[in-house]
Amino acid sequence: MSTSTAQPTYDVRTHGCQMNVHDSERLAGLLETAGYVDVNSLPADGRPEAADVVVFNTCAVRENADNKLYGNLGQLRPAKMHNPDMQIAVGGCMAQKDRETIVQRAPWVDVVFGTHNIGSLPALLDRARHNKRAEVEILESLEVFPSTLPTRRDSAYAGWVSISVGCNNTCTFCIVPSLRGKEADRRPGDVLAEIEALVAQGVVEVTLLGQNVNTYGVEFGDRLAFGKLLRACGDIDGLERVRFTSPHPAAFTDDVIAAMAQTPNVMPSLHMPLQSGSDKVLRDMRRSYRSARFLGILDSVRDQIPEAAITTDIIVGFPGETEQDFEETLRVVREARFASAFTFQYSIRPGTPAATMPGQLPKAVVQERYERLIEVQEQVSWAENRLIEGREVEVLVATGEGRKDSATHRLSGRARDNRLVHFSVPEGGERPRPGDLVTVGVTYGAPHHLVADSALGGGPYAVRRTPGGDAWAALQDAPVPGKPAVSLGMPGVGRPATAPATAPVSACR
Repeated sequence: MSTSTAQPTYDVRTHGCQMNVHDSERLAGLLETAGYVDVNSLPADGRPEAADVVVFNTCAVRENADNKLYGNLGQLRPAKMHNPDMQIAVGGCMAQKDRETIVQRAPWVDVVFGTHNIGSLPALLDRARHNKRAEVEILESLEVFPSTLPTRRDSAYAGWVSISVGCNNTCTFCIVPSLRGKEADRRPGDVLAEIEALVAQGVVEVTLLGQNVNTYGVEFGDRLAFGKLLRACGDIDGLERVRFTSPHPAAFTDDVIAAMAQTPNVMPSLHMPLQSGSDKVLRDMRRSYRSARFLGILDSVRDQIPEAAITTDIIVGFPGETEQDFEETLRVVREARFASAFTFQYSIRPGTPAATMPGQLPKAVVQERYERLIEVQEQVSWAENRLIEGREVEVLVATGEGRKDSATHRLSGRARDNRLVHFSVPEGGERPRPGDLVTVGVTYGAPHHLVADSALGGGPYAVRRTPGGDAWAALQDAPVPGKPAVSLGMPGVGRPATAPATAPVSACR
């Protein structure tokens, strides 16, 4: 154990998607419940060279994920040799995929655990310590829904809430279903109870998580459950903002659009993965929609929610993609008017059908198309953001969103449509806290953010203090300022007794 502190320390390092970020909050909660302390909570001059337990929560989707993991493990090897009592654990999707291979390639690793058994980590660490050998435990299916586990949230004012895990789709490029398993849905009452518990702690924004949120409810026989869940969120007093990610175009229905439009705290932002604008490529990907259907969804969303900002995912260079196919993607990008896009160069993921498809494209071709796509999307994003100049936007003030805030003397946060906003506080004006809401006037729309400096010239500026800001302020003396303590898992089925009964919630159960 470390000699710099009476308690053993931990360090959780996260790679990949929002699911992994939320899982890492649970891993931190489990370790703290087991008696470990966050190494980052110690004074800089009192931290050990490496934590007593280092956990890698890995991703298997991104290119070079393997190289990144083994590179990071290699960097820790000297610390492990110096302190044999130090323990290294590898979890997440890469662990689920590679299993014993990780210990074979990096024999100084102590624990390997999968996506279905993150709750086993403390016991596996104890077992490895006692048995003096690496412990590998990979379950093939979920036994306990992760939300029942202790959690240490990263934010005082915002929280993730899982509504489902796993995925029933068979996209040929995606390895997630084989690593996360078939979709398993939580009951609406459990989801709502967790949200209400978070709001009671000061959370003002929640993001509903699922690999495919709009198929939520199929498992328990209600295909309209997701829209009902959104409407029920609208009846939770004190919940300012609701977001969700990610839906699938093939299952996106009009009732969800209506719920978004008619529920004031459901934000006008939508992440709708396109992947390709070519119908041929979409067929090869086993994406069960076509470009016309995709654009029709966007038209329906904008018809009911004119201010909606729509973002997407796009893969460039899928096997067999021709220049004509790629031009179709550029056409759809221009017509879709995405606020922003997460763009990826296709890379082979072993274990997926696409990995062995004919027509694998040369790297140079993929790179050239990727750069052209980036250029087109930058133009679209910039044009869309320039349309917001002169408008007032409501910003949820955040921590860590503006890397240049100290140099520009601005604060940063997200507008209701999830655009990043950097804003100025007028001289003598009230300075908001993270978690507070501020109304400001946009003065410039850049490709990737908005600037709101109008308050410096007497323009709109209004601060609304929120329980989220109160929660953040109350935690400034915490070991890691602004970071909440561990919460002991999901409340039981049903809502807290102090919560008012509302008809939509009952209808959603």
